Amino acid sequence: MNGKNGELAMKFTKMQGLGNDYVYVNCFKETIEDPSAVAKFVSNRNFGIGSDGLILICPSETADFQMVMYNADGSRGEMCGNGIRCVAKYVYDKGLTDKTTFTIETLSGIKTIDVTLKDGKVAEASVDMGKPVLKCTDIPMISDHFVFVDQGLVIAEDVVYNGTAVSMGNPHFVTFVDDVDSLDLEKLGPLFEHHKLFPEGVNTEFVQVIDKNTVKFRVWERGSGETWACGTGACAVAVACVTLNNAGKRDEELKVIAKGGELKVTYRKDDSVILKGPATLVFDGVIDIPDEIVSK
Repeated sequence: MNGKNGELAMKFTKMQGLGNDYVYVNCFKETIEDPSAVAKFVSNRNFGIGSDGLILICPSETADFQMVMYNADGSRGEMCGNGIRCVAKYVYDKGLTDKTTFTIETLSGIKTIDVTLKDGKVAEASVDMGKPVLKCTDIPMISDHFVFVDQGLVIAEDVVYNGTAVSMGNPHFVTFVDDVDSLDLEKLGPLFEHHKLFPEGVNTEFVQVIDKNTVKFRVWERGSGETWACGTGACAVAVACVTLNNAGKRDEELKVIAKGGELKVTYRKDDSVILKGPATLVFDGVIDIPDEIVSK
């Protein structure tokens, strides 16, 4: 679809899961020539649409749908728990499927989704996020340890944060703090994200235990900065909480509170992690993508 002066007029839908917002494009109908550049353009909150990134909903040869994700800085993202719930809402509400259980291909594998309906629309989705990876070489993390569980990470001179490294299809470092609201994440976040021990960067969750069934966290996402929520991050938090006996138990829902709201995470005895939470449509629209964006 052409816009003014020959620019690409891209149809999109903005959606959010607990404030973790992305621009979604139906690539059954739309063609995006340079999605990395488009992601940076649309994610800009002053000159674009404003989002944490771009998610393309595409055909898949191995699942019902494929989710192709780009962060706000244009880098590829393997997986986003909030994003995949919104994909599930999109494909059901827009009539791409009439199934309430279906599969979505991601860079971190095929995920199974169960949607809960209200008035014929998806209100909530539950995602089998797969099994966490704790082996350092598979996260990846450079370490002499086989696993990095409740170990000290030096982020600056005389500044050490104890934490646990875990992959939920993307790398996370989970650290527990006394008061999560008092942290200066704009200063702290990049020190973790670009740490030399994480060759592919890392998402960092700062967690405060409220009670045995409830925790709250803030997250600094690789490539996006602080976001209102992170689904894979919430799963990593649950894995760390249960592993360290800080909160939660196997096969029981742990309430994980992000800035944008509440997620429910179950770390099962079979090692799989189930993420449950809302998905919300913000608006549909059309945006002109300038020629210089896709022709750089």
